[in-house]
Amino acid sequence: MLTRIVTLVGLATVTLAVSLDQLQRRTTVSPDATCGGAQGYTCLGSSFGNCCSPHGWCGSTAPYCGSGCQPAFGTCGSNTPPTSTSTSKTTPPTPTPTAGTLDQCLTQKNVPIRLTSSADFPQLAQPYNLRLPYTPAVIVLPTTVQHISDAVTCAAKNNVKVQPRGGGHSYAAFGLGGQNGAMVIDLQGFQEVSLDANNVAKVGGGVRLGNLAQAIFNQRQRALPHGTCPGVGVGGHATHGGFGLSSRAWGLTLDTIVALDVVLANGSSIKATPTAYPDIYYALRGAADSFGIVTSFYLQTQPAPASVVNWSFRIPDMFTSAATSANRFLHIQSFVQNASVVDRNLGLGMYMDGQGFSISGTYFGSLIDFNNKIKPELLRGLPTPTSQTATAMTWIQSLTALADGQPLTQPTTGYNLHDSFFAKSIVVPTSGQFTVATLTSYFDYIIKNGVNSANPWFSIINLYGGPDSQINAKPTDFSAYGDRTALWVIQHYGYTGNTAAPFPQGIIPFINGLSNSITSAQPQTVFPGYINYVDPSLTPAQAHAAYFDDATYAKLLSIKQKVDPGKVFWNPQAVGT
Repeated sequence: MLTRIVTLVGLATVTLAVSLDQLQRRTTVSPDATCGGAQGYTCLGSSFGNCCSPHGWCGSTAPYCGSGCQPAFGTCGSNTPPTSTSTSKTTPPTPTPTAGTLDQCLTQKNVPIRLTSSADFPQLAQPYNLRLPYTPAVIVLPTTVQHISDAVTCAAKNNVKVQPRGGGHSYAAFGLGGQNGAMVIDLQGFQEVSLDANNVAKVGGGVRLGNLAQAIFNQRQRALPHGTCPGVGVGGHATHGGFGLSSRAWGLTLDTIVALDVVLANGSSIKATPTAYPDIYYALRGAADSFGIVTSFYLQTQPAPASVVNWSFRIPDMFTSAATSANRFLHIQSFVQNASVVDRNLGLGMYMDGQGFSISGTYFGSLIDFNNKIKPELLRGLPTPTSQTATAMTWIQSLTALADGQPLTQPTTGYNLHDSFFAKSIVVPTSGQFTVATLTSYFDYIIKNGVNSANPWFSIINLYGGPDSQINAKPTDFSAYGDRTALWVIQHYGYTGNTAAPFPQGIIPFINGLSNSITSAQPQTVFPGYINYVDPSLTPAQAHAAYFDDATYAKLLSIKQKVDPGKVFWNPQAVGT
């Protein structure tokens, strides 16, 4: 290969031996905001900034232009806007405008925004969980990827933290930033749902689950595993897990992701796949809120089953004797691990609220098989149900029946379903499944404190593991989502029942006590949490330990330092806080 000695004037006055193709690339502006390294592109003239960070990304702020900046691939130094000197690890820096105010920057770039003075700002800024209201600095309503890219760039220049909002159902209101003063990028303008020749669905980042399910079925009778609440957005759901009753058969929504279009912290837009930007692809599947704005998902669909059995049994007398209830639960726990009866086709969950206890789910098989094989073994030893159903229905009928009275088709704007609540989650590993002592402690707490609770609550216990579970078929390093050894995942949820009333002080200690009745009775077991039931009461360190194992978090932190060194994408529990 021919080499020559050249002096790179204007980048930095240095003498280097470079190949002709390297020289050509060093004078070629990076097409995707990558710089240096094997490709050797320059950032000079890049719309994302002229500085090449030590990790190979173009940008214009201190993490790109400061220490470690690569002068051979752009400019470096004192023309970089200053960063905050805040030393807090959990509180983002106070905004410090650098080139005009944030709204001026957005207006100059023709980015559609809403400010606090806008008439529709209060409705757009209303959280799903009304217990946690926050006031964003600005709400961006993009209709193009360029709008998002420009918005992120403006936020970074003004030291304003950014969070995306898809469906807006974050339990901690992280879609509003989890604090006052964030930039919210509301993705309601991204509503595309289309299927390609391989039945991969391209899904806009603002699509809600019900609309997604209806669209892919209408187009080609396809289906995906996902949750039962049709108003939940695909964005947070898919990037942090995405459990549904079909997940034991098909995996989580996250497991169907084959690619993602994403805007990164420097404003660049890339398509992340297992082979293109594999580290970013890994991080987005489990921790996307810390790494970028997913504008489109590419999800591998399944043929919708011709028939699904929806079933339910209401079990009486579960809140009179803790010992009796513990033994009944142990039977259910034994049943779900019986490979001679249970396979991936069974979806199962339990619901209790101190007044009633039910077991319900779906079955991908015939009604005859369910009644002759599943039902007798499940109910063996349990009291006769006070009510029971088992009905074969179509896929869409099944989803509609599971939607708790909500229609599958949801509004794309003006969504107005809210609650006021506090919730916690517990992931029960197969290796540390419930003991009789733990279940006795749990039901004893419910009998003493939950039967006559002053405030409404419920517990949902979903089966993740068991024979042939496709959730647990994935290796732990498949993605940044790590709950691949779970038997059960529990959600404890306390709410007001009246969203207009002040939040009662007793709900949080009751829900904490309900969770503690399990964890304190089984101290030898490490109980993680489920990040889609995010708990805002956790410190950053507690949240990282609950949602990621040590190796996963270390990998995420390394990726964060490379692609978002300025912590543009931030919430109180984000990677790097």
